[in-house]
Amino acid sequence: MIEVSVPPFNETNAHGTPVGKVCLIGAGPGDPELMTIKGLRYLRIADVVLYDRLVSLDVLDEAPPKAELVYVGKRPRQHALAQSEINELMIAYAREGRMVVRLKGGDPFVFGRGGEEVLALIQAGIPFEVVPGISSALAVPASAGIPLTHRDYASSVTIVTGHEAHESDKDQGEKVDWPSLARLGGTLVVLMGVKTLPAFARRLQNAGLSPDLPAAVIQEGTTSRQRVVTGTLADIAERAQAAGLSSPAVTVIGNVVEALALEEAALPFTRTDTGTDAKATARVARTKTTR
Repeated sequence: MIEVSVPPFNETNAHGTPVGKVCLIGAGPGDPELMTIKGLRYLRIADVVLYDRLVSLDVLDEAPPKAELVYVGKRPRQHALAQSEINELMIAYAREGRMVVRLKGGDPFVFGRGGEEVLALIQAGIPFEVVPGISSALAVPASAGIPLTHRDYASSVTIVTGHEAHESDKDQGEKVDWPSLARLGGTLVVLMGVKTLPAFARRLQNAGLSPDLPAAVIQEGTTSRQRVVTGTLADIAERAQAAGLSSPAVTVIGNVVEALALEEAALPFTRTDTGTDAKATARVARTKTTR
């Protein structure tokens, strides 16, 4: 048995004044049991928890009863706080001598803006630690029975954001070079790309990828609400829309989608129950969006 012990936290400066600390922790892809032991240890001694939208309520339950829970999540075009405000909040709490946990879905450094937050902490002179988490880019395909690599199908994996995909093939200042991705081969994993799926699927085909290339979209992967839609690059957007899939979801494009020859109905954890979680209501009293 692995003992989840509490790490010591009693840092002081030269004047004996308590010095706060910020821990950027990856909460994993959705299933609370996929959070790391180290992340759990720090969460259990947190004074303040700044948490994102995709963090499981079961994970938040591990915070001390007296911990202050602050929601700083982001939805498409709807942010509780601007990133600059989140940075300022972390610094302010740490300067009060508190143990601050910045809790993020997946891994803090994989499309989690963790790098920006660390830079802000460095510039402010705040002690910090990064606790990696399991990224949805890796865990979600696995939970749907899709191996990202396979000796017979793919020896490389590319992870990109679909957030900035445009309908037009013309350069519109995108940071993702879709034509180059089409030439790479291997497996392509797209995060944050539900709404832009029709656009980047079309761009990849126009850049030379076969319309018959297998593809899958996995919504709320690793949770009891996981849903999987499979198809081809030509029809995956239409299939996902017909199934009513929404964010958060991961798109996988490549021959690995069919590597294990699994039928969609046989994939594990494809339940579609979406009942209201009573914990969400219970948590409101401990949650605030502004300091």
